[in-house]
Amino acid sequence: MQFVQISDLHIGGLFKEDAFNTIVEEVNSLKPDAIIVSGDLTDDGLIFQFQNAHKEIKRLNCSNVIIFPGNHDYRHTGYLLFKKFFSSKQIYEFDDIVLLTVGTARPDRDEGEVGHRQNLWMEESLSKYENKTKIVAMHHHLIAIPDTGYANVVGILDAGDTLRACLESKVDLVLCGHKHRPWLWNLGSLKIAYAGTACSWRYRGIFENTYNIIDTKDGEINVDIKIVGGKRMPLSNIVKGYESKEGHQYTRVID
Repeated sequence: MQFVQISDLHIGGLFKEDAFNTIVEEVNSLKPDAIIVSGDLTDDGLIFQFQNAHKEIKRLNCSNVIIFPGNHDYRHTGYLLFKKFFSSKQIYEFDDIVLLTVGTARPDRDEGEVGHRQNLWMEESLSKYENKTKIVAMHHHLIAIPDTGYANVVGILDAGDTLRACLESKVDLVLCGHKHRPWLWNLGSLKIAYAGTACSWRYRGIFENTYNIIDTKDGEINVDIKIVGGKRMPLSNIVKGYESKEGHQYTRVID
């Protein structure tokens, strides 16, 4: 099966319409089984931005478009508006995969939080799917990413509890957005994949718009990064190309 993860659209003043137009063409040509829009659809959580986001996302031709909010969507009472435009469904079942979304956004807060009850719910829900590949998707980053600054404050406050719940539930893949920095952590059998910004000017580290393509087969998971209008490569290349002594360490990976 194939999943596409696009994240951090920031529809508003920082939105790049030409980049999103290219995404629509590229993703529709892939015909993925599901498209995951992992938060920050809007820049300010304003109603006209939600209206535009709803209109733009409708252009994606897929029967399974999975959408959940980010911290920018919950600004300015956006937490009241989001559910008027997008579904609140959290569990998605496919042939050999279960995908569960976890809400981390809180009203008018940049940092994320999962909470004890939601962690319990996640563990209880995933315990019913012992023979399936398990994917959990959330907006905020679960583990800090290199060169992303004030990570501990604007990440998930109870990240340790959430990571433990994922490991206890034998989750195979966690998908995150938020920091606009593509990255991949491997913790034993658990992969944690981060998406860059799909179509905004808010770059961090990699100065290209990107999204992730996830392919699964026979329990194996491969995550690729796709530059909008450019090439596709394994997301692990970003990690392999990292050289901490050079501020331009990603140039050779992207070029």
